[in-house]
Amino acid sequence: MLNLEQYHTWVFDCDGVILNSNHLKIEAYYATAKNFGANDQQAQALVDYHIKLGGISRFVKFEYFLKQILKQPFTQDDVDFLLQDFGREVRKRLASCEIASGLQALREKTAASNWLVISGGDQEELRAIFAERKLSSLFDGGIFGSPDNKDEIMARETGRENIRRPAIFIGDSRYDHESSSRAGLDFVFLHKWTDFPGWQAYCASQDIATLPDINALLTHTC
Repeated sequence: MLNLEQYHTWVFDCDGVILNSNHLKIEAYYATAKNFGANDQQAQALVDYHIKLGGISRFVKFEYFLKQILKQPFTQDDVDFLLQDFGREVRKRLASCEIASGLQALREKTAASNWLVISGGDQEELRAIFAERKLSSLFDGGIFGSPDNKDEIMARETGRENIRRPAIFIGDSRYDHESSSRAGLDFVFLHKWTDFPGWQAYCASQDIATLPDINALLTHTC
């Protein structure tokens, strides 16, 4: 059981937590690789790497795609193409994807706390999508993403006292758990929309609290 009122700060991942978008990101990575000229096997290799590194910035994934999958030089022009094309592929998918139910009710129950989004997604893209989907007002602490990684963002926002302990991170990936643990935050894993294939074994081995979705946070409280 969670005591919602004990937390001064709530930090949320985006994909698989707030938006049902993990499968859409997979589609976008595959499409971007194909648009760049990759064959089906190479495009799938990028998707596999993306799934393996859930929550990690797209910059890291595209560097791996160019160097390790395509075996070609890493140039800024290629990176810019991939980032811009991926952004287009993502935005057209996230404009209409499912939003987690229960967000507004949870915000009302934790009205005294500070809410942030810390995601591996592109920061400006996230802010535009959240504004378009009318979600920005829920996150008074800000919406943050790459090129900074989650460790860097949490350290910076803690230093600014934008993250105040006790604090909790709501995520759906191994990196969410690892980065929030390094930052000293409590953690709950939401599994309904996760694309982390080994989440059951990992959460059991780390003694992580698991719930299906945001709505379940409202019913598992004291």
